[in-house]
Amino acid sequence: MFAMWHSAKKVIPMSSSSSEGSERKSSQFVLPGERLGVIEEFTPNTGTYVKEGVIYSGVVGQVLFDLLNKRVSVYPLIHEAKVPKVGSTVLGQVSNIQTDTASVRIFKVDDKPVSGVFTGILHVSDVQMSYVESMYDVCKPGDIVQAKVISEKNQVYHLSTKDKNLGVLYASCSNCGYTLELKRQGMHCPRCGKIEKRKITIDYGKAIL
Repeated sequence: MFAMWHSAKKVIPMSSSSSEGSERKSSQFVLPGERLGVIEEFTPNTGTYVKEGVIYSGVVGQVLFDLLNKRVSVYPLIHEAKVPKVGSTVLGQVSNIQTDTASVRIFKVDDKPVSGVFTGILHVSDVQMSYVESMYDVCKPGDIVQAKVISEKNQVYHLSTKDKNLGVLYASCSNCGYTLELKRQGMHCPRCGKIEKRKITIDYGKAIL
């Protein structure tokens, strides 16, 4: 289950049909931020956005590739928008880390998939009740975290993992990419033996994503 979130899925057309003379191929379910192609291959259409020449899904939905007209679209499966709010519990994947902060791409709000692209910021002061020196001891890029929205100041979702049920749900080894296991001495990689630090939830490794 964790592997689904840890690495981006390659979107491959699965079935095809003909409509008004154009060949169309639909693909699997995708989440906001998943790569669909590049602008040299397709023209971005409904439900997508472009960043540095790469086309990404902008919503939770089903991909439609119009091969004749070289267009790619994502049609939402969620018609009622679900967005983070102060007090919401969110699930997300860590995308970037600095000494004081971590960026989290949110994909669930209160156990429901989001209908857009949302990024939260976790600051080192909001990780746990005791002092934390660096975010590199808290999480790593690719980790799945559960957090609470504590502020929407300046249209930025500020997160907290201070509660025992908040923090890293799944983590992968920064050396070999294998899923880390919780051991007495810390987070242990059963493949290469590396020991790492994380701020984990009380049910680490047990959550259904």
